[in-house]
Amino acid sequence: MIHEVQGDILLSRASAIAHGVAPNDHFEQGLALSLRERHPEMYQDFRRNYHVNHPDCGEIAHWQGPGTHIIHLFTQEKAPERAQGHAGKATRTHVHKALRNLARYIEKEKLTSLAISRLATGVGGLSWAEVKPEVEAQLGKLECRVNVYSTYVAGKAAEEAL
Repeated sequence: MIHEVQGDILLSRASAIAHGVAPNDHFEQGLALSLRERHPEMYQDFRRNYHVNHPDCGEIAHWQGPGTHIIHLFTQEKAPERAQGHAGKATRTHVHKALRNLARYIEKEKLTSLAISRLATGVGGLSWAEVKPEVEAQLGKLECRVNVYSTYVAGKAAEEAL
C-alpha cells in the first residue's frame, strides 16, 4: 500500500527510511546530507562498504543504528574517481533495479512500513512522473505500508500509514 504524505522524512516512525544515492556518494546535498549529519556513523559505514564491496548501480545497502534503519538505493551513476564524489544522474534502469531489490529486501526482512523520498527526482534529475509508476509497480503490492514523502515540510511529522 502506497500513501503520499507531506512532512519531514527524518521524523518518520516507519520501520525504515529509503533514499537514492550513487555507489560512491559523498552525501553532500539534500536528504543524504541530512542523514549524514544526523548519523555520521552511518556515513562512515557507507564509505567503508563502498571501498570493500564496490556496489553497482541498481543495488541496495542498508544500515541499522539505535532506533534507525536506513536503506540506500543506488539509483545514480557513480561519480568519476577524480570528481570528488559528485554523483552522476539517476537512470530509470537503475531505479527499476534498486526498487526491485528493495522489494525483495522488504519481504525478506518483513518490514511493516517504509518511508521513502521522491526517489531520484532531486539530485538524480528524473521527474516524479517517470519514477512514480515504477514505485507503484515494485512496492504497491507488498504487505508493507509505503509512505512516499511527496512534499518536504521541515520539522513537521507526516500523517503516515503505519
